[in-house]
Amino acid sequence: MTTVEHDPGTASGGRCIAMWSGPRNLSTAMMRAWGNRPDTTVIDEPFYAHFLHATGIDHPMREAVIEAGDTDWRRVAERLATPPAGGLVYQKHITTHWQPDFTTEWLSGLSHAFLIRAPGPVVASYANKRPGGTPADLGYPQQAALFDAIATMHGEAPPVIDSERFLADPEGQLRTLCERLDVRFDARMLRWPRGARDSDGVWGAHWYDAVNRSTGFAAPARADRQPVALDPLQQRVADTCRPYYESLLRYAL
Repeated sequence: MTTVEHDPGTASGGRCIAMWSGPRNLSTAMMRAWGNRPDTTVIDEPFYAHFLHATGIDHPMREAVIEAGDTDWRRVAERLATPPAGGLVYQKHITTHWQPDFTTEWLSGLSHAFLIRAPGPVVASYANKRPGGTPADLGYPQQAALFDAIATMHGEAPPVIDSERFLADPEGQLRTLCERLDVRFDARMLRWPRGARDSDGVWGAHWYDAVNRSTGFAAPARADRQPVALDPLQQRVADTCRPYYESLLRYAL
């Protein structure tokens, strides 16, 4: 497979890549992959503090997240839209954090990709960390709306990664993603050192236990590939989310 030999650190300046994912997906592992590139700086969930402050929602480590972050989304967006002098800035976004009053014009100068996962496993995994997840808590409606807005803005659909397909072929999927983003593939994206990172949000102490034990993308165990058991309310949430997921799955690599 050929890749585009693009150097993001040329005189034309650096670039910002925004990856839009729901929770309980491969989002943190994907951040590890990009963070292991020597040309890339990562930003972890920059709207989380604003989301908690604006909604009043109760999340684990709520006060610590608000204290550590910026609760002014406009100020955050301005920073995110400012390209670096060279290299890449990879932004890990959770679509749950996107609020109705956010404007979209600042997204025009960024490169975008979307990371999706079938709703059933997401609902089950989310329930292990925080009970009572709704479709909005899982970010599916917000993700679909953002996808449509960005596709319209850029005149083409941004690349979409489905987690199940990705785990079946991480290298092939990453090579294709880099090609779509006009970035040179780096094999260091496939393996990374175990442990936390200084770039992790403070919430990593609650949410990142599994990824901190990882050193790369692992194919799911056989048991994990079986249909998940959901109670009736969880199944209703998963069924409500499925049309949003399937609308993006049509564009998956």
